[in-house]
This record gives sequence, structure tokens and C-alpha cells, in this order.
Amino acid sequence: MTQSLQHQSADSAIHHLIANELGVKAWQVKAAVELLDAGSTVPFIARYRKEVTGTLDDTQLRDLEERLRYLRELEERRKTVLEAIAAQGKLTPELEAAVVGADTKARLEDIYLPFKSKRRTKAQIAREAGLEPLALSLLDRPSQQPEQAALAYVDSAKGVPDVAAALEGARWILVERFAEDAELVGGLRQWLWERADWKSTVVPGKEDEGAKFADYFNAAEPVKNIPSHRVLALLRGRKEGFLRVSVALPDAGSVPAAPSG
Repeated sequence: MTQSLQHQSADSAIHHLIANELGVKAWQVKAAVELLDAGSTVPFIARYRKEVTGTLDDTQLRDLEERLRYLRELEERRKTVLEAIAAQGKLTPELEAAVVGADTKARLEDIYLPFKSKRRTKAQIAREAGLEPLALSLLDRPSQQPEQAALAYVDSAKGVPDVAAALEGARWILVERFAEDAELVGGLRQWLWERADWKSTVVPGKEDEGAKFADYFNAAEPVKNIPSHRVLALLRGRKEGFLRVSVALPDAGSVPAAPSG
């Protein structure tokens, strides 16, 4: 009974969200969803069920169908993530609120990343060697001399033969820490979306063989402007070995400051 009510609540929330996004009434979305779930197609609903949906047109219904699929997949993934974190005994009220409040799949995966089971990483090996205090110390007090701070952690018995190895281990720990910071990753993703450019060049010697990709032999465009069909062409050209594709970062002076705390 409780699960049924939760399911109904999730469906209702989805209906209201889609209604707000499309600028229509929640009852119209609910009616269209019921028809779609019953097996009706978008063209059929648009032509023969106008009175049921309040005259939603073909474009609105296609947008509704696509958004419905995405939001349902998001809800299923959210449920899986909550169960997985709870099974580890790490689901705090704050973390649960963050998972429940995640409004995109990317945001949800950013939050879940630290709790995913993963193979033994270089950062984990460095922690086992006792290098996490060094990493945290360097992060908290960046003004100190790294080599001097690392001296106390040199221990051949733990696989840290010299200062360079100690600093390398600390670096891997910090890299993993930053990569699993949902706020940092999400902010960086948005910043790149707004500021970065994609660039493509031809693989030397492949000009004739890859002539069908000639438009991308020396091309660039803001990431946020690139349409989906062009993304597919670029990825296909790279996969077939004709193109090199990269994301060009903005000048260092435009990089946003790291969040405090």
C-alpha cells in the first residue's frame, strides 16, 4: 500500500513538472500519459483524442513523451541509488535530501559516485600507504613546501620510497576527492557547457580516405551551440579514425574560483 502511494505521488510530481515545462494543465498531461501507457501513439492521440487531452498538439505530445521517459528513468535510478547507499549504511538525512532533490541524471550520478563500488584505485593504494593526511594537509595549507611536508611520509615498507612517491600518492587522493565532489563536478560541467569550444582536426594522412568528414577537418564551435546531428558526425569520424576531437578550455583567467569549504 505504501509503495503504491509513493508511486502515485511520484507520477503526480512528474505530471505537474511536465505541465509546468510545457505550459499546460496537469490534467492534460495525466490524460496523455494514460493514453500513452495504454499503447496509443502520439499521432493517434494528436488526431483522434484531442477532446481527452485538451487539444494537445503533435509537438507538445512528442515533447511530453520524451520528457516522461526521461523522468521515469530518473525516478527508477533514484530509487536504486537510495537503496544502494542505504545498504552500505551511509544514507544520512542530508544525503537522502540531495538524492531526492537531484533533477537530472547527471546530478544524481555525481552524488552517487563516491558510493559506487569500484576497483582498487591508485588513490586507495595511496590511502593504504598512509598518505591521506599528507593530501589533506597540502589541501588545507597550500602555502607550505610540499617536499618538506612529504618527508615524514617516506616509508619503503609501505611502498613510499621517496618524496616524489609520497607526493604522487597524495596527488591521486586529491584527484579522486575532487572527481567525487558533486558540487564541484556539476559546476565544472555547467561552466564548460557555457564557455568551452569543441575542436576537430583531420588525422594526418587521412584526408582523402575521410573526405566525407571534410567539413570537420579544421572546425570549432561553442559546445552549447552544437546540434545533436553534428555531435554524432564528429563521434563517428573519430571512431572511424579520421578525426581528432577535443574540448578547448577557456583562458585560465576565466576559470571560476573553487567553492569554499
